Amino acid sequence: MSMKKIGIICAMQVEADAMRARLTEVRDVNEAGFSFTLGKAGDKEVILGLSGMGKVAAAVYAQTMILRFAPDALINAGVAGSLTDQLEILDMALSTALVEHDMDTTPLGDPYGFLSGPDIVEIPADPALLAAAEAAAREEGIRALSGMIASGDQFIATREQKQTILSRFPAIACEMEGAAVAHTAFLSRTPVLIIRAISDSFTGKNEMDYAQFKPLAAQLSARLVLATLKRL
Repeated sequence: MSMKKIGIICAMQVEADAMRARLTEVRDVNEAGFSFTLGKAGDKEVILGLSGMGKVAAAVYAQTMILRFAPDALINAGVAGSLTDQLEILDMALSTALVEHDMDTTPLGDPYGFLSGPDIVEIPADPALLAAAEAAAREEGIRALSGMIASGDQFIATREQKQTILSRFPAIACEMEGAAVAHTAFLSRTPVLIIRAISDSFTGKNEMDYAQFKPLAAQLSARLVLATLKRL
């Protein structure tokens, strides 16, 4: 399918600001209590917005964007913690699939992460979006790794928490919104990709002050997302 209208959902205001600065013909609108920025990136129409933290906020925002603007695809950009020694701070994680690591109906005989309704565990990312992002990362000289991203309504701060996720899912990164955006997009049959800048290393080495990390991650995400759009 042709992808001419792209929804971009950010997790942080600094990321949305970095994206907005790269758009032309910008205007702001309000829909159902949410703010959206409309603009152009080359020949693409862009709907840009800030979801807020957590799965419910992300899902409601994504659904409102889909219903109001009918984007051809969704890209969710933000930050994540690394679950692999192959991803260090300011590397990028690109989703092949998403899981909700805190979804647990195992007492009913379901596997961890089972989503009743679609009856799946892994929510697939769109192959065309992923291929475009991988090519864009190579072109921009950005270190990126593709793999499963795990989301939950928990701030994962310890090695023990990360090991628990890894005992259940072969994920490369963890965060709080991506799977909710992907779940919503899957139900709406909207292609989706999750892009995450890594905020902490799996090994605990090479840590960076968050105040220093945040603007660097925002600019990196904006570069990669906009380079991805050029390839769609």
